[in-house]
Amino acid sequence: MAPYPVSDAKIITQATRTRRIFALLSSFLFLIALIFLILVEIGNLNASHAVLPSIYFIKLDLSNIIPRSVPNSRLVNSIARTLGLHDFYQVGLWNFCEGYGDDVTSCSKPTTLYWFNPIEILLNELLAGASIALPTNITDALTLVRKASKWMFVLFLTGTCLTVPSIVLTPLSIYTRWASLPLSILTFLTAFTTTAATIIASAMFLIFKKEIQSAAESINIGAKIGTKMFVFMWIASGAAILGWLIQLGGCCCCASARDVRSGRRRGRKKAYPPFGRDSGAGATGAEEKPTARRRWFKRSG
Repeated sequence: MAPYPVSDAKIITQATRTRRIFALLSSFLFLIALIFLILVEIGNLNASHAVLPSIYFIKLDLSNIIPRSVPNSRLVNSIARTLGLHDFYQVGLWNFCEGYGDDVTSCSKPTTLYWFNPIEILLNELLAGASIALPTNITDALTLVRKASKWMFVLFLTGTCLTVPSIVLTPLSIYTRWASLPLSILTFLTAFTTTAATIIASAMFLIFKKEIQSAAESINIGAKIGTKMFVFMWIASGAAILGWLIQLGGCCCCASARDVRSGRRRGRKKAYPPFGRDSGAGATGAEEKPTARRRWFKRSG
């Protein structure tokens, strides 16, 4: 049966159930993305917090910066620690934290467009007025970190800001498919900025870790990737991508309330009474019965 206009609100609600489910699912996915992006944003900010210090991009272990092959290495490492060198330094989006053993003792002041410069930290805490000669690959890695960190910072903040309108506005696609086009653009920007920031962060810190490990012969520094931070980033990116794909599919799939009301599409067939008619169609089942009785009389006559 061809579609026809429907005015019954209950039928419209039932007929658009599939689209409603996907629209709300899309909004929920962006809520998940927002939660994990916030965790990425606030990770490593507070040394006294029970959880935040465990959320970091990379952790550098300097507890044995003087290799064991060097005579009296334990004594030199002990002296360096006494003079102010910490056992480890870990990097967040806004700052770095430092500590001894497994305990974070302090964090630097949050800075906009922050990038981690271990050389500057060493010079400030241990070797004031001195200079440090590093292998070329480490120097190149720091140059990459400086440039990429700024892009990563901007993209993470942009993605976080865009998830908020994505959560609020995506349910509007229930009412008309015309809303899906601008919402697809908005959600694409949200997914793009979040995923781009995640890719940049992953590539940058994995490369940095590799370069640190490759220079182990000249500088005895360990590097560990922050598993929690990486998991949070990729969950946020995956949720944002799925939310965008749902909105993109909504441009052509699943009947909207406007489609059902105007008769362009029927939506879910189960939403309609028997014979596919409702009060908004201008006909009811009661109008069919007299016709059936008249046909019976004709046959009996």
